[in-house]
Amino acid sequence: MSNLYENPLITRYASKEMSQIFSDDEKFKTWRKLWIALAKSEKELGLNITDEQIEEMEKHVEDINYEDAKKFEKELRHDVMAHIRAYGLQCPKAKPIIHLGATSAFVDDNTDIILMYRGFQIIRKKLLKLIEILSDFALKYKDVPTLGFTHFQPAQLTTVGKRAALWIQDLVFDYEDLEYRLKNIKLRGVKGTTGTQASFMELFNGDEEKVKLLDKLVVEKMGFNKSFDVTGQTYTRKYDFLLLSVLSEIAQSAHKFSNDIRLLQHLKEIEEPFEEKQVGSSAMAYKRNPMRCERMAALSRYVITALLNSSITSSSQWFERTLDDSANRRIVIPEMFLATDAILNLYLNVASGLKVNTKIINKHVMNELPFMATEAILMECVIKGGDRQELHEVIRENSLKAQEIIKDGGENQLLNLLKEDKRITLSDIEIDNIINPIKFTGRAINQTVEYIENVIKPLLEANHIEDVEVSVEV
Repeated sequence: MSNLYENPLITRYASKEMSQIFSDDEKFKTWRKLWIALAKSEKELGLNITDEQIEEMEKHVEDINYEDAKKFEKELRHDVMAHIRAYGLQCPKAKPIIHLGATSAFVDDNTDIILMYRGFQIIRKKLLKLIEILSDFALKYKDVPTLGFTHFQPAQLTTVGKRAALWIQDLVFDYEDLEYRLKNIKLRGVKGTTGTQASFMELFNGDEEKVKLLDKLVVEKMGFNKSFDVTGQTYTRKYDFLLLSVLSEIAQSAHKFSNDIRLLQHLKEIEEPFEEKQVGSSAMAYKRNPMRCERMAALSRYVITALLNSSITSSSQWFERTLDDSANRRIVIPEMFLATDAILNLYLNVASGLKVNTKIINKHVMNELPFMATEAILMECVIKGGDRQELHEVIRENSLKAQEIIKDGGENQLLNLLKEDKRITLSDIEIDNIINPIKFTGRAINQTVEYIENVIKPLLEANHIEDVEVSVEV
């Protein structure tokens, strides 16, 4: 046990895969890769940089001398300069050309976007798998009638599968936004100290074409094809908000799902997975608390509210650069990715192990359906020659009796009351046929099938769906 605070996103919730992406080691290795890309590109464009210097830099990409960097940072109070000095100790021949013409934002900003891009790849993979799992669930339960709820009050019937289609649709919107951001992602590029590229104009004797090409070459060497057209010293912090908004959207979808499952678990209709030895309560041994969905809700709220930091940071920047963004971004960006990763891990785990209690669902349907079916019964009686006004009064009287029985703790007896009432001209079989729950679900079944076939199936077929770990360790 550590005697220092440890971030539960690392120790309890997020995957190792996501944690590694936002580790210091990955950040500083990416800095070194950017310095190499800069040196290579400057050499290609005619600066006096040798292959030997570049080879020396490449030799030490992975074995970062952290102790040296730590000493330098204590002295210089500047992390980028500390790592430049530390890199120079390992690469004495390349030392004069490391970070040539660049400013700190060259490594800081480009690295942040590169790591976010890699984080999005994990999010994308899990999002697709989740859509696949929920689609299978929707089709499996497409024709299981269930109470619809408006205001958490019983409303017209839907189906379990149709409700799942609503969860899927939210995730598809999130996926589409994520895809847009990934396809249009751009690095800060090579822009100099205030974004004017003045230092590079000096290095290349005023040759604008070479300076423009330098930006393009470095971006391509890092595996991207776009950079910002204009920046200050940093890229606009509005871009952080745009990228991180995708994570907030996913959190919103997950929170909605988790709320629905928590309410359904209260009704005992659908339950999240519950292991054989899992404890629901330290005091009440019988309890099966929906702890995974509750954790999803908690983490989702964290992500949704964390986006506000990015909004405020974006709006409060001064001119070409101010440093009041730095400490905030060091926390907000990694933690939003880690928390979203944890949310999706939980969502995958819950969605792949949902327990549907169809008998309870049907019981709840049949407790409410007789009232919903009275209009259909009324119309059928009229078709057979009955008087609508008289029949309306008959149904009203029996409905009030049934409600009183329910309020006294009994079951809904409306159908039995109607069957026993001689003024109702329908046989018991005719009444039973009218109140078949599936007849009250409208197009729910076909809506679900059509949505999966027309929207989800093409989306999944167009992508490689990877198997992902869906267990939740704690």
